[in-house]
Amino acid sequence: MAETRSGGAAPTVLRMVLGKRLQHLREKAGVSFDQAARALDVTHATVRRMEKAEVGLKVPYVEKLLRTYGVRDQSEIDGFVCLAREANRPGWWHRYRDVLPEWFSVFVSLEAESQVIRAYEPHYVPGLLQTESYAAAVLRSGKPHAEEEEIMRGVALRMERQTVLSGGDPPMLWAVLDETVLRRGIGGTEVMREQLDELIEATEHPQVRLQILPFSSGPHAAMYGPFHHFRFPLDELPDVVCSESLVGAVYFDQRDDVRVFREALDRMCAQALPPARTRAVLGALRKEI
Repeated sequence: MAETRSGGAAPTVLRMVLGKRLQHLREKAGVSFDQAARALDVTHATVRRMEKAEVGLKVPYVEKLLRTYGVRDQSEIDGFVCLAREANRPGWWHRYRDVLPEWFSVFVSLEAESQVIRAYEPHYVPGLLQTESYAAAVLRSGKPHAEEEEIMRGVALRMERQTVLSGGDPPMLWAVLDETVLRRGIGGTEVMREQLDELIEATEHPQVRLQILPFSSGPHAAMYGPFHHFRFPLDELPDVVCSESLVGAVYFDQRDDVRVFREALDRMCAQALPPARTRAVLGALRKEI
């Protein structure tokens, strides 16, 4: 997935896990991409894309590859095939495919399965903490030509994403917000008051940690733009970083690349106000409005 831009089928996290497992089995068996491709009568690029979760896992292909890699236990094959069928099922966000760009489908999949989500946001409140009114205002500014129905669909998607924080095993959300986020008027006074109230309430959530990066902290390591860092509870998955732009996103999973973002976050956290002060600062800003 390293530096993968939008395009192709958005992988579920389970499909990514199975791709890693197929790669491990192939390498353990000493089978090259060309050899695996010949077993399936496809190009070696198809095998690579299966391992990178860029295509769905066709059950006949999976069965043939497992046998090519020396897996003989039928119960093990059946279990892998069952997981492959599950991995190919669309995520809940597929219902919003009319308003969900392919590159962001990847983001939602990662978000839904993460154990820890760390983020730097220089412009907006993180989507997982936005109110409906604030989300609508943000979407209208980003899609000035969209019909209101499309905007409301986007808001509904954003609200459903937020259920990840109220589930049985929610991820830790640790976000660093630039002071600009809190002072930029989005949607008008009432919308900002409501949003600040929501953030104040979020500071009480056991799985949410918010830090504010004040103007007085000066320049920092991530002044290039927003990004999210995802960590998963599964050993097969490396950490993934998503860096967004106006027309899509770039996803990084190579260790050296991810380390650059992680170290930038660590330095910003050291510069930012500690989480214990966040509620008081938000309350003071709320009174200013």
